[in-house]
Parts: sequence; structure tokens; C-alpha cells
Amino acid sequence: MNISYSDPLSLAWTRMKKALFQPFDLSKWFTIGFTAFLATLIGGPGSGGGGNYSQNYGDNNLDWEEIANFPQIAWQWLMENSLWFSLIIVGVVLLFIILVVLTWLSSRGKFMFLENVIHDKAEVSKPWHDYKKLGDSLFSWRLIFGVVSFIIIMLSLMFSFVVVVNLFSGYSSIPTKVFSIMGLVLQFTILMTMISYISLFLDSFVVPIMYKHKIPASQAWDRFLPLLSKYPWYFLLYGIFVFALWIIVVIGIVLFGLFTCCIGFLLLVIPFIGSVVILPVTYTFRVFSVGFLEQFGEDFTLFPNVEETNIELTEG
Repeated sequence: MNISYSDPLSLAWTRMKKALFQPFDLSKWFTIGFTAFLATLIGGPGSGGGGNYSQNYGDNNLDWEEIANFPQIAWQWLMENSLWFSLIIVGVVLLFIILVVLTWLSSRGKFMFLENVIHDKAEVSKPWHDYKKLGDSLFSWRLIFGVVSFIIIMLSLMFSFVVVVNLFSGYSSIPTKVFSIMGLVLQFTILMTMISYISLFLDSFVVPIMYKHKIPASQAWDRFLPLLSKYPWYFLLYGIFVFALWIIVVIGIVLFGLFTCCIGFLLLVIPFIGSVVILPVTYTFRVFSVGFLEQFGEDFTLFPNVEETNIELTEG
């Protein structure tokens, strides 16, 4: 099977131009942009954060016993400061509730945005009601996956903390410390890569399969996993390709912000407005994922005009 990455991207670019610029309709931008905003409330593109490194990094005089006892000290402090403990608990509960609500809205929004993209529409109310069941199914799956992922990440961090403390509080050799830390970093990198790929496959392929066949998330995964096991390298390369595209997009956004004297940055951080500004990007990525999936057979075809995914695309 000959799978292309450039053809779906060309298809996405052509469809995006036709839908958003031929002709340009500001009201259509705001309507579709609103569904894109909902779709990316949770799980949208993000950026990694950096850390501030102390000049004393690697100082052998660090009190590793005190560091090892930090969790116990922190817990004791919380027990002695009941007001702060209560505020933290309330804050955590509120944060969890907010994340749950945003995930629920985002799950419905993904189908609303996909509906507008597939049929070149600009609707909100109708797809909101039409995709209630699919949205709820996706929400349940994402909620469970999110909780499980969070628990696994926390366990991994706790394990790493214990290992590092034991390494530096004892008399381990430098090679042992280096290889142990490299192993921990590799383990965490693999874990985060797996979680990222699952999230990517869910949004790029499972959601379109749910949309096409009107089936819940679990059944959509049942349809996608055999495809993944049969063509694993195509989908792994898809993730790398998407990552590379996002690097280009981020560079473009930075240049856009700089050339507009940071006005562009201000627009992007405003909720909803930012989604409208980068609508061509999110629209293109949405079409690209569907176009890529359609190459694997009619069972994965979503666009009404099937032949359009196979023709030689030219500049519109």
C-alpha cells in the first residue's frame, strides 16, 4: 500500500483555502472558529516549559536526607495548618471539576468542528444536538484515559524521586548515577511519548471513525487498532510528521507575533479570538488527518466527494 503524507496535506491546504478564503466570510470564520475553540479546549497544541537551574546543581553538600524527608515534612506542615490544607483541597477539587467540564465541552466540540470541516458548513446548534451521544462517549473515554495517565505519571515521578534520593544519599559511583538517571529519563520519555501518541491517534483517527460510523469510542478503537497493527510505521511516521508541521507552525506564529509588535501574541492568548486567528491552521490539520485516514480504504472515507482524495491537486 502506497501511503502519502504530502497528498493529504495538499488536500487539506486546498480545502482550507476554499472554505475560508473563497470567498472570505468573517461570520463563517467566527462560527467555525467557535467550534474549533470548543474542540481544542483540552488537548490542544501545547508547549513544553523550561526550568531554572541552580548554580549549585551537582553540589555534593546537598542534604539528601532532608530532601528524602520532604514529603513527610510537607504533610506534617499541612496537618499543622488546617486552613491552608482546606484551601488546597478545595482548589484541587475545583480544578478537577473545571477540567472535567472543559473535557466534556471539548469532546462535543470535536464532532461539531469535524462536521463543519467535512461538509464545509458553519453551524453550531445543530451539530451540538446531533452529536450528543458521540460526544458523551468520547468524554467518558477521555476522562478515564486522563485519570489513568495522571496516576501512571505520578507513580513514575514518585519512583524517580525515590531512586534519585537513594542514589545521591548513598555512595553510588558516578557511572551508576549517570546511567540510572539516563534510564529514568528514557523511561519517562517513553511513557510521555506513548500517552502523546494515544492522544494523537484518538483525535486524528478515532474521532473521525466514530463520526463516520456513529459508534462509541471503544468500538472505534476496535476498528482502528487492527489498522494500526497492520501499518504501524505509517502511523508512527504520521506522528513525527505532525510534530514537524507544528514546529513550522510555532515558528510562523512567533514571526507573526514579532512582525505585529506583539499584537499577534495578544490576540492569540485571548480565548476564542485566538482560535479564530489560527483557524486556517486548525482547519488544515483537521482535514489532513481525515485525508490521511481515507487512504486506508472506503471504510475510512468521510468526505462526501470520495474522488477528491485521489485526484491530482493543483493550486486553487
